[in-house]
Amino acid sequence: MPLTPRYLPNPHHLALGDRFFDVVRPAEFPKHILRFRNDRWAARVGLDRLSDAEWLAHFAQFEPLPGNLEHPLALRYHGHQFRSYNPNLGDGRGFLFAQMHEDGDPAGRLLDLGTKGSGQTPYSRQGDGRLTLKGAVREVLATEMLEARGVNTSKTFSIVETGESLYRGDEPSPTRSAVLVRLNHSHIRLGSFQRQAALQDPDALRTLLDHVAAVHMPEVDAITDGLDRVAAFLRQVVANTARTTAQWMAAGFVHGVLNTDNILVTGESFDYGPWRFLPTYDPRFTAAYFDHAGLYAYGRQPETLMWNLTRLAETLLPLCNQDRLVAALDTFPAAFSDALAEAVTRRLGVVRGTVEEDNRLAGALFGFLEDTQIPFDRPFFDWFGGPASVERASASPHAAHYASAAFQPVRDALLARAPRPGVDLGHDYFAGAPSGLLIEEVEALWAPIAAHDDWTAVTAKVAEIRAMGNAVV
Repeated sequence: MPLTPRYLPNPHHLALGDRFFDVVRPAEFPKHILRFRNDRWAARVGLDRLSDAEWLAHFAQFEPLPGNLEHPLALRYHGHQFRSYNPNLGDGRGFLFAQMHEDGDPAGRLLDLGTKGSGQTPYSRQGDGRLTLKGAVREVLATEMLEARGVNTSKTFSIVETGESLYRGDEPSPTRSAVLVRLNHSHIRLGSFQRQAALQDPDALRTLLDHVAAVHMPEVDAITDGLDRVAAFLRQVVANTARTTAQWMAAGFVHGVLNTDNILVTGESFDYGPWRFLPTYDPRFTAAYFDHAGLYAYGRQPETLMWNLTRLAETLLPLCNQDRLVAALDTFPAAFSDALAEAVTRRLGVVRGTVEEDNRLAGALFGFLEDTQIPFDRPFFDWFGGPASVERASASPHAAHYASAAFQPVRDALLARAPRPGVDLGHDYFAGAPSGLLIEEVEALWAPIAAHDDWTAVTAKVAEIRAMGNAVV
């Protein structure tokens, strides 16, 4: 097997013990048609030298990677789904397949390969354990765009079409099937802690917390006092979550299903179902057609994540006193504020000021977007680099809006900044229009695949998104 020295296996999850997972068997699929392989990330974990046949053996038939997990693990967890507690969860159509270290990562962080659509498990709840091909295509589009916009996201690693016909209520059926592999730093959820709390197993709670600290949070792991350690763990999860939430807001992204089983302790955004990007600024914009109350609307995402973190804090009460946990939760607003300032200035391609200055800039920009209802992504594109883009912005289709009194506070703030080091406005990307991914385009990208098995448009879109990511890095 031509694995490179960069492949560093570390099946660390096994150390937790079988209270936290079930050994499962992958489904046997009638076909294995490779539709997407993420060679960019494969190179970072030492798997880029796999032939397509070897790739399919591992990521469609799920033959174990050398020195890695011998059998897939379906992880156990509970969760609040639209704020109703559900103890009947767990990996129902996916599993943890492998764990390894990223080459050259100074933090030595662990990376998981997990699946979606890989077959039934003890937690399938009468589902078929499968994923539609359209769902897989939507996921690769979401992860590529979020990565390009600087969001802490999972990476779509592999998509293989599997030759089955699936029936779904939200897609024309029968529809095609696929199995997806994603790359995450962890698959441990807030709901993983909720399960142990519901089982009234403080020893398992401590074991899980110590595992997360040892593998993912070295600063927490260095703390030996029990109460301080638990509080520090919660503060770190709060910080991780606040950062990703702020990045969603700056990206104009609506996740759609912010249940506690979809929130990872490492803060990575993952598991993309009914996601959307904003056409224009609208705090009430929802992604899921079944979110009738707007619980997970764009503008409610910070509130929702704070609610979810409070549920995590409740699980830790057997290990820590309430005052310390409340104090850790109370760090969310400041962490979110700082992260939003960082995310907005990053998207604008300008250096940071103070948190207060940056938040005034963000507030003025969002106010302008709400008042004018110009396309959400347009000012980030037209004014990327701040003062370096005055002439470029004046040639924008929205130049009249930029000359208005509504934009003046944004203009003043931008002209007081320098472009972020490394900004290259000579990149080809800035000669065109901003790269977006509204739902209408997603449907248009899928249409030729459904009709003619034509992947040209999706392949071109991924290349376009990556070019944007290189331009705004």
